[in-house]
Amino acid sequence: MRSICKKAPALCVALLTSIFAFSGSYAQAVKNSAGRDTYLPVETQPANSKYKPAFAGQTRIAGVKTKTPVSVSLLSKDLEHPWGICLLPDGRFLISEKLGTMCIVTTAGKIVKHITGLPAVVPDGQGGLLDVNIDPQFATNRMVYWDYSEQVSGGSLLAIAKGKLSADESKIENIQVIYRATPAYKGSLQFGSRIVFDKSGNLFVSTGERSGSDIRMKAQALDAAIGKLIHITKSGKPVPGGPFAKTPNARPEIYAYGFRSPEGLAMNPVTGELWEAEFGPRGGDEINIIRPGKNYGWPVVTYGIEYSGEKVGAGIQQKEGVEQPVYYWDPVISPAGIVFYNSNVIPEWKGNLFVGGLSSMHIVRLVIKNNKVVGEERLLKDEGERVRALAVGKDGALYAVTDSGRFYRVGKK
Repeated sequence: MRSICKKAPALCVALLTSIFAFSGSYAQAVKNSAGRDTYLPVETQPANSKYKPAFAGQTRIAGVKTKTPVSVSLLSKDLEHPWGICLLPDGRFLISEKLGTMCIVTTAGKIVKHITGLPAVVPDGQGGLLDVNIDPQFATNRMVYWDYSEQVSGGSLLAIAKGKLSADESKIENIQVIYRATPAYKGSLQFGSRIVFDKSGNLFVSTGERSGSDIRMKAQALDAAIGKLIHITKSGKPVPGGPFAKTPNARPEIYAYGFRSPEGLAMNPVTGELWEAEFGPRGGDEINIIRPGKNYGWPVVTYGIEYSGEKVGAGIQQKEGVEQPVYYWDPVISPAGIVFYNSNVIPEWKGNLFVGGLSSMHIVRLVIKNNKVVGEERLLKDEGERVRALAVGKDGALYAVTDSGRFYRVGKK
């Protein structure tokens, strides 16, 4: 074994991992070829399907453990069904609440402002006031952008609005709805959605496919805005030169398509690429790198199965012309908000992707190398909370909001 490890360290890790899996040992770390301690995969439950990954490391990657001493602090229990969180220039946080309000919260967890008077939302099911983000020039223009489920003729849809935060921070002024993700649908599930700004100040918005078996194929249709990654200007117009701008009958604002329920969206600060997280049904939660014009498969290609246990469609996991997820989970974690860690306070976290888990009730830490997941860790798992959204504070700590209204800080001791 010693000679094998000396000549082929990667093979050594694989062999030792297999031995540990057989013996049930988890306590001892193995040094991988990069010198990083690795453990058995954190997921120990059986998968819902027998589907095979497209490449090694696409699921159930080796576990890792943070070496830096970190502490978990419960800052507040007083939020009302929080959904989105973004960092303000002064270090405080702007948080959206599902029932239709926003609030401003300090790093100590104190709610210092309540913002009301926003457009009416449909809070049923997975609807409500969803994500919130601020203009890259917020320090000078005070513009806020958010999306929400709106009641319209024919059902409900995802609407995107903007307005100016008042000087006293109590209201949003001059509210305008800049975009609506049509068609509307009579259902209360899978609206998406997250808002991220590109380097030019335009908006990327993820939209859900609304769940119903009678509409979800619209995720593959270029004449519909659901199940898509939309790229629009601050006035809600298609960003010029989009991948489908010259495609007949296609919506020019579509940037990518084939998504189920994308509740995670973040820019990788190292590569500048857009990353996305989305719910599968039973199994098949995904992490994707979003590239213009690409098809991400749903509901034709998926690693999940129907809630009934049947195949989704023809039960296809790989297909020519369809992008593979960078990573997937089976069983599901129900991935919500995601954020890349880009601080020097905890160096081993830098460049890692953090994912809020709803049904799994923990925060996932994914170690990324060359656009591949090379390690996975679970944080906050002892709290038993559905983690809805994440942000990195100016102090280099990770901040999380949960469905029950809790606000956590996970940072260096």
